[in-house]
This record gives sequence, structure tokens and C-alpha cells, in this order.
Amino acid sequence: MAEVEQIYEQYFQDVYLFALSLSRNTQIAEEITQETFVKAVKSINQFKGNCKISVWLCQIAKNSYFTYMDKQRRREPGEPQDYPQAGSLMLEQKLIDKTEALRIHKLLHSLKEPYKEVFTLRVFGELSFAHISEVFGRTESWARVTYHRARNSIQDLLMEEGQ
Repeated sequence: MAEVEQIYEQYFQDVYLFALSLSRNTQIAEEITQETFVKAVKSINQFKGNCKISVWLCQIAKNSYFTYMDKQRRREPGEPQDYPQAGSLMLEQKLIDKTEALRIHKLLHSLKEPYKEVFTLRVFGELSFAHISEVFGRTESWARVTYHRARNSIQDLLMEEGQ
């Protein structure tokens, strides 16, 4: 049990910040983080060790978040949703749908570098901003700003297409 506590203490902040970046809501982020660690403890024997434990935990958090969002949509069909970014579907959620993913890939192709590569590394490569900054030899802040600019550009292009 000491090992589980050590993992919790070591990765709680990373998982919480990741959940917060997805949800933009502290309460939802706290719920998702707690659920992530509960799921991780229950399925620790499924962890194969072929990636960092933080990556595995963030994948659990991402899946938990999308499950949470799906439940919210089912509870309030046809009503405006009370969670962040209610006016438009989150870009990450759209990537789950294959046809939407194809549209986003086409739009991504139209972006200039380094926006295209940073977005690809972050979303599809699931790299942290720290790792992206290492790839480019830039600061972590630069990686965050570049990613968010790319993300906003794609969202703007989606809106222009009538989405």
C-alpha cells in the first residue's frame, strides 16, 4: 500500500493539472483526478510498463473526463450545457469521432509550422509541454502558447466551415 501512496503523492499534481486543462473547472478536475487514482489502483496489474506511469494515469484521466462529459450530455439532452466551453464541442472530444478527426487532420495540414507539429505532438503524440519544449529547444511556455494558438486556429477554421 505504501507504493500506491507514493504514486499518488508523486503524480497527483500532474494528473490534477491535466484534468484541469481538459475541464477548465476545478471541481470537475478534482473529481476526475480522484476517479483516475481509484481506477488506477483497481487496474494496476494491467499497467505493462511500456510507458511512463504519468502517461498511463493521464490516459485514464482523459478517458474518465470524456466519460463524464458523455454522462453530462445524456442528463441534459437538448438543453444548454453548464460545463466549460458549452458553446462549441471541445476539440479533443471531436477527435474521438473519426469523421471529425479526418476534418481536423485536414485543417491541421493547412497550419504553418511550428503550430502543426506542436499540435500533433501534444494531441496525437500525447507529449507534455515540457517534452515538446525539449524537442524544439524552447521554453515550456512557448510550447503552451504555440499549442493553444494552433488549437484556436483549428477551432476558428471549424467555425468557418459552419460548425
